[in-house]
Amino acid sequence: MAYEQFSYVYDRLMEDMPYDEWLEFARQCWHKQGEPRTVVDLGCGTGSLSVPLVQLGYEVTGIDLSEDMLAIARHKADEAARLEPGKQGGSLLLLQQDIREWSLGRQTDAVVSFCDCFNYLLEPEELVAAFRHTFEALAPGGIFMFDMHTPHQLRSYAEAQPFLLNEDDVAYIWTCEFDEERCEIEHALTVFAKEVERPGREEREERFYRVDETHVQRAYPPAFIEQELRNAGFADVSVYADFTWMSLAEDTERAFFVAVKPK
Repeated sequence: MAYEQFSYVYDRLMEDMPYDEWLEFARQCWHKQGEPRTVVDLGCGTGSLSVPLVQLGYEVTGIDLSEDMLAIARHKADEAARLEPGKQGGSLLLLQQDIREWSLGRQTDAVVSFCDCFNYLLEPEELVAAFRHTFEALAPGGIFMFDMHTPHQLRSYAEAQPFLLNEDDVAYIWTCEFDEERCEIEHALTVFAKEVERPGREEREERFYRVDETHVQRAYPPAFIEQELRNAGFADVSVYADFTWMSLAEDTERAFFVAVKPK
């Protein structure tokens, strides 16, 4: 499938995600801890956070394993620059790398990774590797922040499934299977999306295409995550609940971690 079609279905399904809240959480944290100049967006996907960061003036490096996602992110960044040239105060570099072993060859002021990217690391040693590479990539005093679904949230998905969507341009069936022993969930998603009309093409009968996706995530005890961050070298580690500066509760859905590298 051409990346324009993939972009449409991915961003269409993700359009209600709280990107503005993630961005605001990051900016509030930087206001408290120190404003960065360079920012790495780990697991940047289609650039829904990277591009706004560029518009705010940051020098952003977006890292993702998917070549298709990075192509979409570049297209979105180019479109944003064309439509709002006055807002492009920063810069964007996109790199295809694995977040478990990423590197820049230079140090950065801040690293962010939102939308539960780290839940896709299914073994503890993968998390440990990602934390250590992030620590090495940060400048002294640099800030690392990310969110992860809690065990409570994965159990909630399993209890509430199946999920259905039926709209004029897109529909899906989403089911889940939960492994309690590993606190791991498998999401099976079948999407039917309307083909996007491209300029210059002759009109034709409305068509839909099918996309089958499987996503596996694992949740870890927040105390384990905090300890592994400290083991990686981070001295100042804080944990917050659901886009707030409050401590975790039993019903917390997203745990937000903020770790600072010693100066």
